[in-house]
Amino acid sequence: MFGFKGGETSDTVIRKKGYLADAQKKWNFLTHYDLSTIKTKGQLCNMIKIRRAVSEEEAVADVEKWMAGKDFS
Repeated sequence: MFGFKGGETSDTVIRKKGYLADAQKKWNFLTHYDLSTIKTKGQLCNMIKIRRAVSEEEAVADVEKWMAGKDFS
C-alpha cells in the first residue's frame, strides 16, 4: 500500500510518499515505520481498529473515506 516495490516511476513514489504523510497526519498514532510496512487496506484497517480501540466497521469506514480518490497502484 505505502511501501515501494522497486521499478516504480518517480511519479508513483512521490504519490505514495504524499499518501504516507497524509495518513500520518490523519492517524498521528501511526509511525512512519507502521505505515511503511502496511501492504493492504485490511492491514491499515486492523491497525487503526487496534490502536484506536474502535469497531472493525468504524475502522473500515474511516479508511474507505480516506482512500476515496487515491490510487495506490
